[in-house]
Amino acid sequence: MTTTDTTARPTGFVRDTAAVYVRETRPLVRDPFSVIFSLVQPLVFLGLFGPLLVGASGGDVAGTLQWFVPGILVMVALFGTASTGANLLFEMQTGSHERTLVAPLSRSALLVGRALKEVVPLVIQGTIVVLVAVPFGFSIDVPGLIAGLGVLAIFGIGFGALSYALALACRNRDWMFWMVHQTLLFPLMILSGMLLPLEDGPAWMQVAAAVNPLSYLVDAERALLAGDFTDPNVLGGLIAAVATCAIGVFVGVRSMRKAR
Repeated sequence: MTTTDTTARPTGFVRDTAAVYVRETRPLVRDPFSVIFSLVQPLVFLGLFGPLLVGASGGDVAGTLQWFVPGILVMVALFGTASTGANLLFEMQTGSHERTLVAPLSRSALLVGRALKEVVPLVIQGTIVVLVAVPFGFSIDVPGLIAGLGVLAIFGIGFGALSYALALACRNRDWMFWMVHQTLLFPLMILSGMLLPLEDGPAWMQVAAAVNPLSYLVDAERALLAGDFTDPNVLGGLIAAVATCAIGVFVGVRSMRKAR
């Protein structure tokens, strides 16, 4: 009697990535309000912090928004992707993640597909923030907005992958995930200049901002949303986004391959 080998074999990387991507985006389609809900914090900063900046600028609402809104877009990318590892933590606690690990899928695709999913809510949320600011005097440069969202998407893939890697490292200590999350998130945000200019800050703060990739991303978004593609800050922000993406995907894929 002959037997048939029914052992499932991994499919191609692109096909596996697409399958994981579709699986991860289904909850967004079924519950689109979750995307809107995560905008609460950035919109609170825009609504409450923005008027303070307007007052400090002498009442220049339009000018303040042109400076402040790009920083809020970076905040959306930061907050949205930094917390994605919590979803993976939940899957590990419920046993769902273990079932995906034994599926005939590439381990690299499991990470890359998840990371690519972060582009969808990021673009939606960024567009909503810009549209909210328009009635108050913010001027949209459409090509600049598209390019700016593209740069943020590259950054978001990498930062989301780092969040997944952190979740894998903290699988048995979910409290540590949130401790690292909160310890790093707000210093990165404040030292990027997205809320306040850092030119008049102390020297140590300016040095810290110089090694913070978010500060280059914020400067690039301000130039792009103003339609200034020739600004040198655009190249700096693109390099920072690509470097974050490369490091994040490398670390994330390596962590996923070692997962048990």
